[in-house]
Amino acid sequence: MPDAQVLPFDGDRHRRRQAHEHEEAPRDERDEAGGGLGGDVERAVIAGLDFLRRRLAGDYTVDETGFDPDLTDHLLLPVLRGLYEGWFRVDARGLENVPDGGALIVANHSGVLPMDGLMLVVALHDHHPSMRRLRLLGADFLFRWPVFGQLARSGGVTVACNADAERLLGHGEAVGVFPEGFKGVGKPFSERYKLQRFGRGGFVSAALRTGVPIVPCSIVGAEETYPMLADLRPLARLLGAPYAPVTPLFPWFGPLGLVPLPSRWHVQFGEPIHTDGYGAAAADDPTLVLELTDHVRETIQHTLYAMLLHRKSVFF
Repeated sequence: MPDAQVLPFDGDRHRRRQAHEHEEAPRDERDEAGGGLGGDVERAVIAGLDFLRRRLAGDYTVDETGFDPDLTDHLLLPVLRGLYEGWFRVDARGLENVPDGGALIVANHSGVLPMDGLMLVVALHDHHPSMRRLRLLGADFLFRWPVFGQLARSGGVTVACNADAERLLGHGEAVGVFPEGFKGVGKPFSERYKLQRFGRGGFVSAALRTGVPIVPCSIVGAEETYPMLADLRPLARLLGAPYAPVTPLFPWFGPLGLVPLPSRWHVQFGEPIHTDGYGAAAADDPTLVLELTDHVRETIQHTLYAMLLHRKSVFF
């Protein structure tokens, strides 16, 4: 199979190509292609065959981080979109607070499996006015899995380190980070919506060095997808995993227990916290870094409490 072309990272090029691919065809062309369900099926088949042709011919590109826009748009996003629209019925608000240039999206993390990051990818891609791609930062553990690790890289996830974050932000990308890490997704259900520590503020340092705004993001609904009742720590150590969850359905129902509960999600992108006025040298000021870290954390926590007060139902 021919190798794909590897190009230097160029966020603007990806966005221009994405906008071009989503331009609507003229009405007469759409009419000729057929209307209704039959036309939709025909277009889907043609698009699928064209995708296979490109993959077999190596007619696609990946950047130096492993991001594969063609695979993301035609394979990964359609699957995630089904979860976003049909299963979790995500209501995302405040998308206008995410600027078109470099931005660091900082969100709470929960739900045993990192579904929250994937839903943010769909929200920004499908509903932001500029159809933004969100480049997630993932833990090393994710990339040790042979299949999932490669899919994550192809979907735009990169290692959670300041060097990668600063490179992406410097190219004008929207970068997503979850400072709670495994402490957030692996916390018991009894501690739902209580933010864990945000670490030493590495994400703030990255934002200060690149002068990009920090956009706090609060997610309600992810906690209920896999309510974690217990953590089998001996099993987790045996598997080399950060935790081994017990949920109402897993492991009792086997593979079916991996199906997430259809909780209703609400996402709020807050007003950006600007960092360009501090200067890059401010990234080496530990006091300032911790102050901004606490400010971001408190903003997300207070927003979560407000959203929970207004939530009418977990599943409806």
